[in-house]
This record gives sequence, C-alpha cells and structure tokens, in this order.
Amino acid sequence: MSQSSERGVVLPVDLHARPAGAFSQAAAAFESSVSIAAGGKEVDARSVLLVMSLGATAGTEVIVKAKGPDADEAVNALTELLAAVPA
Repeated sequence: MSQSSERGVVLPVDLHARPAGAFSQAAAAFESSVSIAAGGKEVDARSVLLVMSLGATAGTEVIVKAKGPDADEAVNALTELLAAVPA
C-alpha cells in the first residue's frame, strides 16, 4: 500500500532557477511521486520549469506532497531543503 505525506513550508527566498533546480534534483532522487503547490497551482516537483512556473516568492507558503513508499522521507527532506535555502 502506498503512503502519502504532505507538509507546508514558508519560503525564505524566491523559488528562482537555482533553488528550484536543487529542489527538482532532490525530488527526483525519491521513488515516490512528488508535487509542490503554491497559489492554487500544483506541479510535478521533478520538473524545474514547472516548479519555477509557480512564481513562488519569499514569504509564500508552499505545500510539498508525496505518494509512494518513501513519501514521509521525501516530504521531510524536501521541506527542510526549501526552508534552508540561503538568502
């Protein structure tokens, strides 16, 4: 049975190319399917272009969701990565 997990995080910086790229690369390392949502739009976290298309800026709350065998691990790691992006 697949697990699912979800967690929100407030971005310390804009989700531009460099942090979006690091986030997408990290998301691709998990077996679970991972998505990120902001402003009513949800996209595949493995696509840097889709992640950037959210237009999420500093102070925006984003929701990271995962479904699969390592969903909890994926959500925890990815939200920690987003929260720790240097300004």
